[in-house]
Amino acid sequence: MSMTMTQKILAKHAGLEKVEAGQLVLVSLDRVLGNDITSPVAIREFERLGVDTVYDKDKVTMVMDHFAPNKDIKAAIQCKTCRDFCDKHDVTHFYDVGQMGIEHALLPEKGLVLPGDVVIGADSHTCTYGALGAFSTGVGSTDMACGMATGKAWFKVPSAIKFVLKGKLNKFVSGKDLILHIIGKIGVDGALYKSMEFTGEGVSSLTVFDRLTVSNMAIEAGAKNGIFEVDEQTVAYIKERTDKEFTVYKADEDAVYEATYEIDLSEIRSTVAFPHLPENTKTFDEIGDIKIDQVVIGSCTNGHYKDLEEAAEIFKGRKVAKRVRAIIIPATQDIYLKAVENGLVKIFVEAGCVVSTPTCGPCLGGHMGILAAGERAVATTNRNFVGRMGHVDSEVYLASPAVAAASAIAGKIAEPSEVLQ
Repeated sequence: MSMTMTQKILAKHAGLEKVEAGQLVLVSLDRVLGNDITSPVAIREFERLGVDTVYDKDKVTMVMDHFAPNKDIKAAIQCKTCRDFCDKHDVTHFYDVGQMGIEHALLPEKGLVLPGDVVIGADSHTCTYGALGAFSTGVGSTDMACGMATGKAWFKVPSAIKFVLKGKLNKFVSGKDLILHIIGKIGVDGALYKSMEFTGEGVSSLTVFDRLTVSNMAIEAGAKNGIFEVDEQTVAYIKERTDKEFTVYKADEDAVYEATYEIDLSEIRSTVAFPHLPENTKTFDEIGDIKIDQVVIGSCTNGHYKDLEEAAEIFKGRKVAKRVRAIIIPATQDIYLKAVENGLVKIFVEAGCVVSTPTCGPCLGGHMGILAAGERAVATTNRNFVGRMGHVDSEVYLASPAVAAASAIAGKIAEPSEVLQ
């Protein structure tokens, strides 16, 4: 029987020759991930199970990124709970302040996810790792606890939607614009519990970081996971970070998909998601004069070096508009250091931005940039629900790093061409 990429990975990890959509399978896990918000709940459930230790100290990972550095006493207690647990069970991959980064940028950077892996994480954006040809998906903290104890998880095998990419993105158009275009097309429930599978000659024109952004936001279309075909770029990225062996899975030519979309990347334009859903997308021929109060460039979606570099190109020699707050958040320590060494941080500071240590921070309304009632922000984050970044009467507009930087300079939602003239 023919299978998709996701189905092949799940079949292998379930010890089966084949699986089909809707089938319940028990699969072996290559990695179990938690953060400082979700892990304490999982730890409590883990302790209720009465097991002696985690199934594999090298395959359990905890990253202190949401409210770290600790914003208050509650955050400090959460991180201490994780720290004590990882010390007790000798967990190899525990990342705290000074070593951590935003989890979904950090794990690929550390070479902790490989093509063909099955990864669960107690965070909805765990689907990011599909960019590397892995099956990865978000779960609840109870599932995380069981995963830490047994190294296994139950799944209903998802059906799939195929996205055939061709062409190449234009200057200052990125993976963020692509995924916003797709979500605007199919809706926030358009891929509900389905695998979004990306293929076609256009994949090779997307950087690994574009793919990480697209896979990260598959959940915003309701998907179980998003996954890209592995190519030479993927392999090169992996081999720069680890010498571990991996298996590449490719969909059968006659694999069954519920729908197929063909997308010409050259036709994708700068896209903005208006409040309060990622599907409320508009291109600049539909956007009027919308003044803003804040810009955030960062998050697990767009805090990569490529994103900062693109923003810096626009900020260089220009100033953030009066009464606009521009916050830059590198996704990991390595990205932060590279931005310092290559002069990007200098460009940001001279433009009037502030540069933060790696943290999820304002993305989930945590800290480092909370919005008051009536304020508007352009953000490279992945959600713009009511109250997502602060007060319920604030507004978040999702955009690419290029649009976010241009908007900070213009003081309103703007595309790069408006400020680069």
